[in-house]
Amino acid sequence: MAVNKCVKYLLFFFNLLFWICGIVILGVSIYLKVSKDDNEITNESLPGVDLLIAIGVIIMVLGFLGCCGAIRENRCMLLVFFISLLVIFILLVAAGIVGAVGENKIKDWMKKKLEKHMPLADQPQNVRDDLEKFQRTLRCCGLVNGPSDWSKIPESCRCDTSHFPQECGANENYQTPCSDKIVEVLQSHSEITYGIAFGIAIIMIFGMVLSMILFCQLGKKGGAATSSTAAA
Repeated sequence: MAVNKCVKYLLFFFNLLFWICGIVILGVSIYLKVSKDDNEITNESLPGVDLLIAIGVIIMVLGFLGCCGAIRENRCMLLVFFISLLVIFILLVAAGIVGAVGENKIKDWMKKKLEKHMPLADQPQNVRDDLEKFQRTLRCCGLVNGPSDWSKIPESCRCDTSHFPQECGANENYQTPCSDKIVEVLQSHSEITYGIAFGIAIIMIFGMVLSMILFCQLGKKGGAATSSTAAA
């Protein structure tokens, strides 16, 4: 039985695209890792880019295995590729379920990480400067408790009463602590993250189906060749 060339080259180009995506993810994550503009607060409260680097490397390896397995019609590589995608797919689904179920626990964990920067008066100048950047951008004041986190409330806490009167307190300072604002930003981004994860899961299913079809075709081709040799 001949191998379907359409399936073979479709799987090859799929994995080539997969490999290129891995390179892009790896390149961007390494850039973020070595960037000199890191924010001390986000470095402490948010997951680092190490996970992205690992994901980029894994995607590159899987893309390479899939390309080689498809173009060389290697059943072993195709099987490793299929099993790897299946394992990652299961982990992706499990992580999504855990993330959705334990959302409140993640918020509590983040706030505990941010509490390590308290009291603000004892923090180095760069941490306080980073917090002031957040205060201007996110319209918040303080890190965990609000304006009371500061021994002397900085100008960045000053509220624009003409545009955001609902966010201003009696002393015309923002009343919402920045930890709450950071959580809100992450929640808004989580929908995009879940959408990307869903898209990756669909692509993985597509790759698993193609790799298994080609794997089975190669098996039938090998069986047919063995039967022909035995008959001869």
